[in-house]
Amino acid sequence: MSERRGLLIILSSPSGAGKSTLARRLMAWDPAIRFSVSATTRAPRPGEVDGRDYQFMDEAGFKAQVAGGGMLEHAHVFGNFYGSPRAAVQEAIEAGQDVLFDIDWQGAQQIRNSALGMHTLSIFLLPPSIRELHRRLRERAQDSEDVIARRMQRSWDEISHWDSYDYVLVNDDLDATEEKLRAILTASRLKRLQQPGLTEHVRALQAEFEEMS
Repeated sequence: MSERRGLLIILSSPSGAGKSTLARRLMAWDPAIRFSVSATTRAPRPGEVDGRDYQFMDEAGFKAQVAGGGMLEHAHVFGNFYGSPRAAVQEAIEAGQDVLFDIDWQGAQQIRNSALGMHTLSIFLLPPSIRELHRRLRERAQDSEDVIARRMQRSWDEISHWDSYDYVLVNDDLDATEEKLRAILTASRLKRLQQPGLTEHVRALQAEFEEMS
């Protein structure tokens, strides 16, 4: 049986479209899927653990990583830097583990254009309707109407980039969407590029064929 390279699974969606729930379901379905731990220059919050919640770095170290190609993607948000360290991800996929990224379209674009971009599987989740998206955000009861309005605007900005992803699913039913995600992942794992052992296997078949000829 051929060995397998891992995938960089990018799961993006507007806030309220079910991305976090489906990411948890995917990792419960296959515990071998690892969640990418981002690096950040912000200070740890109470209860956060370095290496589990984030990789906490100083700004100089973060910028040095970016300059040296050590970040697959990065962004500057509200005065702090965030990014996805390359070394841990590369080690995981070479060991046949899939790494799941919860990032926006800009981060997704950077990863697709990175040195590991050929192993990327990008999936975008759409809500069934804008009204439903708004209802979900309001039902959280965590934000004021002004904050919800800003989230809705950001959501639409995110939705406008739906066509840059490999797969796009309308999440109108969590169970059905999870089933589709599993099917997409199963098929993507079988792509020729993800099976480096195939070349050696075909060579063995060729040698066996010539032996029998």
